[in-house]
Amino acid sequence: MFSLSASFQPQQMILPLSQLINALHSLKTSATASIQTLQQGFIPEHSSYLKEPSVSLRDLGLSEIRGSQLDELLSRLLPIPAPEEPPVVPSAWRSSHVSAHSFFQNKHGFSHRTLGVFGSPIFHRQHHSPLKAACSELQFLPVLFQSRGFKTFRPKTRRTESSYDGPVESEPYTPAFMKGLLQREKGPESLDEVLKQKNLPENQQEAFKTGFSEGFMRSQAFTQRTQDSLRRTRLILLALLLIGIYGLSRSPFLSVRFRTTSGLDSAVDPVQVKNVTFEHVKGVEEAKNELQEVVEFLKNPQKFTVLGGKLPKGILLIGPPGTGKTLLARAVAGEADVPFYYASGSEFDEMFVGVGASRIRNLFKEAKANAPCVIFIDELDSVGGKRIESPMHPYSRQTINQLLAEMDGFKPNEGVIVVGATNFAEALDSALIRPGRFDMQVTVPRPDVKGRTEILNWYFSKIKVDPAVEAGIIARGTVGFTGAELENLVNQAALKAAVDEKEMVTMTDLEFAKDKILMGPERRSVDIDKKNKTITAYHESGHAIVAYYTKDAMPINKATIMPRGPTLGHVSMLPEDDRWSETRAQLLAQMDVSMGGRVAEELIFGDDNITTGASSDFDGATKIAKMMVTRFGMSDKLGVMTYKDVTKQSPETQAAIEQEVRVLLLDSYTRAKSLLKTYSEEHKKLADALLAHETLDAKEIKMLLEDKSLDLLIPQ
Repeated sequence: MFSLSASFQPQQMILPLSQLINALHSLKTSATASIQTLQQGFIPEHSSYLKEPSVSLRDLGLSEIRGSQLDELLSRLLPIPAPEEPPVVPSAWRSSHVSAHSFFQNKHGFSHRTLGVFGSPIFHRQHHSPLKAACSELQFLPVLFQSRGFKTFRPKTRRTESSYDGPVESEPYTPAFMKGLLQREKGPESLDEVLKQKNLPENQQEAFKTGFSEGFMRSQAFTQRTQDSLRRTRLILLALLLIGIYGLSRSPFLSVRFRTTSGLDSAVDPVQVKNVTFEHVKGVEEAKNELQEVVEFLKNPQKFTVLGGKLPKGILLIGPPGTGKTLLARAVAGEADVPFYYASGSEFDEMFVGVGASRIRNLFKEAKANAPCVIFIDELDSVGGKRIESPMHPYSRQTINQLLAEMDGFKPNEGVIVVGATNFAEALDSALIRPGRFDMQVTVPRPDVKGRTEILNWYFSKIKVDPAVEAGIIARGTVGFTGAELENLVNQAALKAAVDEKEMVTMTDLEFAKDKILMGPERRSVDIDKKNKTITAYHESGHAIVAYYTKDAMPINKATIMPRGPTLGHVSMLPEDDRWSETRAQLLAQMDVSMGGRVAEELIFGDDNITTGASSDFDGATKIAKMMVTRFGMSDKLGVMTYKDVTKQSPETQAAIEQEVRVLLLDSYTRAKSLLKTYSEEHKKLADALLAHETLDAKEIKMLLEDKSLDLLIPQ
C-alpha cells in the first residue's frame, strides 16, 4: 500500500515523516479494534473461524468521509504512480525476515546505509485508491490475539448474548465413572426434564416412560441384591477372622511366640529340668564342686543363715563354647528341684525401645513369685556389655541398667539365684561383675584327658560300640576338644558305621571321625600322579622316622598319604598325657620332626626337586624357635630376658634375636638330616608301605620298623 522508494526525488517531499507515521498508526489501531469487535460477536464452539471478516469504511471510523475526498487528499500528499496492474490477492502466509542490527531498523525499516547514501526516503503511492486497497488486504490478514489461562476439565460453553459482563457459570466436570452413579441417584423425578430435552412426540413419550420404569425397577432390585450379598460377605469374613485369631491364641507355640515378640509379655514359663542332675555333667569336676554349694543353699538355706551367711545373688560361668556351662546351670536347678528360667542375652533387645528392660522386669517378677528358683542368662556379654557414651544409641543402656537394678533389688536370702554364662568375660560391664551382683565366678575349662575319657564313655553308653574300642586312646588324640566336640565325634563315627552297614561302631570309625573333624573330609576324587604321590610318601615317612627315633618326640598315632582338606598327607602324634608344660628337649624334638619332611625330599630327590609342601612345617618350627628365644628364655646369648614385641627393640637386639632363631633352626635341620641318613633303609621301607596302603597306624609302623623279618606290608 505505502512503500519506501530508493529513488531520490526531493520535489515530491511535501509532508513531515512523523505526521504520516502517526496517521498510519491511528488507521491501524482503528482497523484492529473493529476486527476484534466483529470476531467476538461470534465464537464457534470448536474455536475455528467459519468465514472471513469483512471490513468497511464504517468499521474503520471513516463513514463521514467519501472515498473520492480521501483519494483527492492523498493525491495532494503523494505523487500518483504509474498505472497499476490488476490487484493480486495477497497470501495469508507472510514471509519472515531476520532481525536487523538495530532497534530503529526493526521498528521503521530504514537502514543507516540507505539514509547515508541516498538521503531521506521519499513516499509515493502504489495504488490510485489506497484506502480501498488497505481494506481489501485487511480482510485476508488473520488477526491473532494472545491469551493466557489454565486448561481445566470444564467443558467449553458458548457465551450467551446479553448485556451482563460477569463470569459465565458452566457445569462442573464429572468423571465418567461417576456419571452412572449420579444418574442412578436422580431417580424418576427427572424423567419429565429428559423428555423435554429430547423433544419426543407424544406417542413415543409413553414408550419411553414404560422402558424407563422397567429399567429403573430392575436397577433397584439389582442394587438391593448387591447390597445384601456384600453384607453377607462381610459377616462371613469377620467370622473367619475372629475364628483365626482365636485359633492362633490357643496354639501353644504361636501364643508363646506372640508374647515373646511383643515385648510386653507378663508371664515367663519355667523350663522343666528335673531329669538333669550332676550325674549328667562329665569332665568338669572342679566346677561341679563349686556349684554343689549353691545347691545346698537352695535346698537348706537355714543351714547357712544361722551362722550369718547370705545366699549368693549371682554366679558367673566363664569358659569356651561347648564346655557345658548351660548343662551345669540346668544341673543346679535339677539337683535343687527348683524352677529353672532360661533366657538368652540376644532375646532381650529388639527394634522397639524399652522391650529389653520390660522383659528383664517380667523375668525377675515371675522368678520372685516362684522363689526359690534359678535364672540362667546365656551369652551374658550380649546384654551386659560395657556401657559407652554414644549419641547414636541413647537407649542402648536401658536393658543393662534394668538388670543391675533387679539384681540389687533382691532381698537377702530371697532364694533367687542368677546364673550367667559367657565366653568373653572381658566385655562385661564392671558394675555387673562386682561382688553383690555376681558374687561367684566359676571357670569351666576344656576337659583334660581324664575328663575327655569320661565324656567319651558317657556318649559311648548311648550307642552300640565295639567292646575293643578304647576311649583313652581317642581321648589322648583329641587334645583341646570340648564336650560338644566329643559328642560330635561320636555322632560322626556312628554315621560312618551306619553308611558302611556295620552292626556297631569300631575304632576305625572313631579314627575316621577324628581325622575328618581335625583335617577335613577325605579327597579320594583327587587325581594325584605317581611322582607327586611318591614325593608325599617319602615326605611323610621322613616325619615319621624322625619322630620314631627321636627320644623326646611324641609317640606316633598314624601316618597317611590320603589327601584331606588342604594337605596331601600327614603324620599325627598321640601324646601319652596332657602336657601342661614342655621342656627344652621336647621343643627341640618338635622342631626336628618338622624338619624331617624337607630333609627327606632333599636326600631322596636332590636339592633341585624339593617342593613347597614343607611351608607349614617351617612355620611351626620357626614359631617354636622364636618362642624359645623371646618368651621362654632358652637362648644362651640373650639370656632369660623376654621380648614380647620384637619390633619395639633396638636394631642390634632384633638382629641378635634373628641370629639365635636361625641357629636353632639350622641345628634342628642338621640333626634331622643326620638321623635320616642313619635310617635310610627304614625310611625307604616305610615310604613303600605308605604307597601300598596309604594309611598306617602306630602298631603297623612299629612292626614294620622293629621286626626286620616283617615284609607283609611291603608289596613284592
